[in-house]
Amino acid sequence: MSLDEPVLRVDQLTIERNGYLLKDICWQVMPRENWVILGANGSGKTVLLKSLTGYFPPTRGDISVLGNTYGNYDWNRVRLRIGMVSSSIQQRIGQGERAIEVVVSGKYAQVNYWGPISKKDRVRARSLMERLECEYLLDKTWITLSQGERQRLLIARALMAKAEILILDEPCAGLDPVAREQFLNALENLNRHQPDLSLLLVTHHVEEITPCFTHCLLLGAGEVVSQGPIGTTMSSASLSITFDKPLKLKRSNGRYRLQWV
Repeated sequence: MSLDEPVLRVDQLTIERNGYLLKDICWQVMPRENWVILGANGSGKTVLLKSLTGYFPPTRGDISVLGNTYGNYDWNRVRLRIGMVSSSIQQRIGQGERAIEVVVSGKYAQVNYWGPISKKDRVRARSLMERLECEYLLDKTWITLSQGERQRLLIARALMAKAEILILDEPCAGLDPVAREQFLNALENLNRHQPDLSLLLVTHHVEEITPCFTHCLLLGAGEVVSQGPIGTTMSSASLSITFDKPLKLKRSNGRYRLQWV
């Protein structure tokens, strides 16, 4: 795609199901921008993700992903260009599935891939696992892996399909502090190697925002509180509105934390 064209764009996106889940969302992501979608539980983060991937059709408004407008294009084909790391995928993987099979399955948009693994696929899968510092897992089974190891494998799985957008839906949920930092370091390394891959991190923890993320979308009750470059968008005031509590944002060594005041 051209550097002048949005990777994704929503215009007046509204989703109504017995009340507003999202209301008049206008937002776009340009190439080489990595966004954090931040908000409290129930703010509309998951609904927004489902709308981008075509699982939650809009009541009104437009959605465009990688130059394709929802309703005018086969969204199954668009999904092949969007990588997703979420707990819902984890739950579908068989306990005996080997790590190499998990990663290769991404190329074929399958879960629990039982076909033969070609030499070409094995080489690419191993290269991606090395990039995410988990190549040592190659022949280990899913049941033996830690939560952090599973998350890194799911990123490799998404990249196996040559995704152009990688959506990370609360990827640090359930990780202990060490595993969380290992996972976030792997994301930073991935961004250095693939700067053209657009990252979307969905979270409600500012502590998970690392330096590779350039922009932030703050959601509250299904509406945009603020959006734009992180340095101007994230503030004590905007986060207090987002979470409906008096909060103070602190920054140290490129990382953030929130304090309730």
